[in-house]
Amino acid sequence: MSQPEAASQAQLPRPLRTVDDLRQRLRALGAKPCHERRILRAWLQAKPLDSGPMRSNALPGPLVAALPTLTEELGRLGRASSEHVGADASVRFLIDLADNQTIEAVLLPRDGLCVSSQVGCAVGCVFCMTGRSGLLRQLGSAEIAAQVALARSRRRVDKVVFMGMGEPSHNLKNVLDAIELLGTEGEIAHKKLVFSTVGDRRVFEELPKRKVKPALAISLHTSRAELRARLLPHAARIEPAELVELAEEYARLTHYPIQYQWTLLEGINDTDEELETIARLLRGKFAIMNFIPYNDTGSPELRRPPWERGAELVRQLHQRGVLAKLRRSAGQDIDGACGQLRARNTPSP
Repeated sequence: MSQPEAASQAQLPRPLRTVDDLRQRLRALGAKPCHERRILRAWLQAKPLDSGPMRSNALPGPLVAALPTLTEELGRLGRASSEHVGADASVRFLIDLADNQTIEAVLLPRDGLCVSSQVGCAVGCVFCMTGRSGLLRQLGSAEIAAQVALARSRRRVDKVVFMGMGEPSHNLKNVLDAIELLGTEGEIAHKKLVFSTVGDRRVFEELPKRKVKPALAISLHTSRAELRARLLPHAARIEPAELVELAEEYARLTHYPIQYQWTLLEGINDTDEELETIARLLRGKFAIMNFIPYNDTGSPELRRPPWERGAELVRQLHQRGVLAKLRRSAGQDIDGACGQLRARNTPSP
């Protein structure tokens, strides 16, 4: 490479992938904090970058000149290559990233959005399709936020759940940076940002330090450590009882109940023994148990129990003083339900 070519490449802006990348780009173009906030808010609301009371004539000249290129770059963070609409108004997006990897996100009924935090996943939950290809790469915080901008270009979004592809605790900084942005410039109520995790001690260390403290969902799925190790092979090894205690501390700090997620598997974790242990673990806790009947992922050894069994578990827990709900997964008819996201056409690593 010649010296002029090397110099030219050295002057190229760093590709946008994180919120920090975006902020640095804006500052390099002369943006002051008020300009930065305006640009970020416009992007996250799927509006033109010079929209709102601060029109382009109030922005620094270099920033105004760069807006078309910046708009194009932000658009490349996540483009919908296909959209599948469900009977319940859910929409599953297949999203192309700038490096040609793909992820999925799901617009949910009642103004919600389920976003991905990784391309693939390393946890390998037996009832989930995402981890079958392993972890391909982390998403940057701007790539995570871009899923919200994309969804808002279609309709209102005022709740974001980090329950799509990937394990948020394995991409902790990027996920928390995205949450910080969405809870400030994205104007989403903090309790409507839901960090879902299989459990990692770093989560309980880091979340309390953050300005934006999201609600917390714990993928528990069983009260038995040995069964949990089989169902969630690469989750951090934390005893369920300890996990509940760590989560309870966070619930008391934030005043949001912990949402425990439990994929119901017939004959595996829908037993009376599990019921009694759940009652012991969660009685008196600031918590909600969400039972989610298994959604088909092509595993012949796994079955969804009858709806009546789930309803009976809920009734029994209520009698024991534990708040529980039986959930119908959104997007079942478009393969967009819990456990079914897998980014069709994801290229090999």
